[in-house]
Amino acid sequence: MSPSPRKYCLDANVLIQAWQKYYSPRISPSYWDMLDRLGTEGTLFMPELVYQEIVRTDDDLSKWLKSSKIPIRKVDQHVAKCLKDIFAADPNHKYLVDNTKSRLLADPWVIAHALCENATVVTKEEKVTAANSTKIKIPNVCER
Repeated sequence: MSPSPRKYCLDANVLIQAWQKYYSPRISPSYWDMLDRLGTEGTLFMPELVYQEIVRTDDDLSKWLKSSKIPIRKVDQHVAKCLKDIFAADPNHKYLVDNTKSRLLADPWVIAHALCENATVVTKEEKVTAANSTKIKIPNVCER
């Protein structure tokens, strides 16, 4: 019996930073072609909230994403249960959402979708290591 193929769940910052800093389509169009191919193969996907976070800005990345082949996952009852389990696992996980700035609303869903599909989270976030911090990042939750 062969193992199931790996899946990857994308956080918005992976695409945003790649577009702006590392892999501009003018310099590296093959990177964006590869993402499309991986999306078509079902190897990578993104939650709907990540998609919305990117396309709310009318820029070239938004236009690319709208025509890309990366699957967009909607929240269903299984994903909602995974999110409930994430918040129940540790009271500090509530700090994953920053409602004061209307930002970081997708982060818990990235983890929940990945958990639900047994996928690996792909993010550019770095773990918060300060013991007294009230902020928490995706890597803090995923390490548990």
